[in-house]
Amino acid sequence: MKVWKQAISTAVACLTVVGGSVAHAQDDYPNKPVRIVVPFAPGGSTDVVARILAEKLAIELKQPFVVDNKAGAGGNIGADSVAKAPADGYTLLMGTTGVLAINSYLYKNMSYDAAKDFAPVSYTSLITNILVVNQQQPYKNVGELLAAAKSKPGILSFASSGAGSSTHLSGELFKVLSGADIMHVPYKGSSQALTDVVSGQVTMLFDNAPSSMGFIQGGKLRALAVTSTKRMPGLPDVPTVDEAGVKGYESLSWSGIVAPAATPKPVIAKLNAAIDRVLKMDDVKKKFAGLGVEPVGGAPEVFSKHIRTESDKWGKVVKAANITLN
Repeated sequence: MKVWKQAISTAVACLTVVGGSVAHAQDDYPNKPVRIVVPFAPGGSTDVVARILAEKLAIELKQPFVVDNKAGAGGNIGADSVAKAPADGYTLLMGTTGVLAINSYLYKNMSYDAAKDFAPVSYTSLITNILVVNQQQPYKNVGELLAAAKSKPGILSFASSGAGSSTHLSGELFKVLSGADIMHVPYKGSSQALTDVVSGQVTMLFDNAPSSMGFIQGGKLRALAVTSTKRMPGLPDVPTVDEAGVKGYESLSWSGIVAPAATPKPVIAKLNAAIDRVLKMDDVKKKFAGLGVEPVGGAPEVFSKHIRTESDKWGKVVKAANITLN
């Protein structure tokens, strides 16, 4: 009996130590700079949103949050670096539609498993894409663009921030639903794609709103339609693609923070709570609105469910368009 009492006492003591360590990890986190890896080049929508969040999180959690751009392979290089990072909450990924829901269908050889290697932290933002053309292009609306595309199959072109990106698949969905034959021109980032559309070298682009709004407001690009099912508050006179005649069309980009899979739940909970507070700040909501970004937030489980739903949806589009990448 005495031995059993000693064993129980030891077990309780161990549990107390473990519980205390977990609680301490949450209370003490973060005690050094936190890195948010953006798996794309600077200047794109993912980068812009990450930097707004990083600035506010640094204040909320009293440690620097540093944005680290690791571009390449449709976001896979940056994502892989986070998947293999220590699961301590100090290396996070600004995940996107492509990185978390699409790439596994596109690439033959994936170095990470989005469903297994990451722990969702927060569904941060929903981003509408905008169909834009250079102001010098003759197309004033989607109908005129489609008429030209159908009269000259393969002559018109659409840029994207990379093969398999949301900007690419937005274009592929447009082609499938409209029956237009438009050539895809992939770039290594949104800024390069925008540059060539602004200069008129490429006809059009389904760009994320945050990176194209400045060019639209500055008169360098013409917005023909938005890819959501409702009009953007910042562009109330611009119709949705569905309203413009391509029925059933909807394509939204989104982003959210994920951590390596084994990151302690108390750390994830603390991050999630801090991000939720940031997303509810009036100045953040104002910045997001000006960029065409909608703050989301919510529990990690909500983000996890969203990722699964989006993965199923875009997997079907990739297969229908027969897109594969090495």
